[in-house]
Amino acid sequence: MTGTTLDYHHDSMSLRVIEAIASETNTDAHELDPLYYVVDPEALDQLFQSDSSAPVRVEFEYDGLLVEVRHDGTIAVDGTVHRRG
Repeated sequence: MTGTTLDYHHDSMSLRVIEAIASETNTDAHELDPLYYVVDPEALDQLFQSDSSAPVRVEFEYDGLLVEVRHDGTIAVDGTVHRRG
């Protein structure tokens, strides 16, 4: 059986969002409130794993920060861009 292995630190949009917020706030990711308090992480992951070429963009507020997730994998936290590394 062949397939691809999901690397959650690079492929999971919800974890990438948490890492971007942690970086922006200089906080350990484990100390942040769960993302599911403001957005469904599974839905976010599914939306951005889609093969669709539609220009998807999701915005939400997390602990007073404006978070924007773009179809190209870019995450902006209060205007600071965090690109896929």
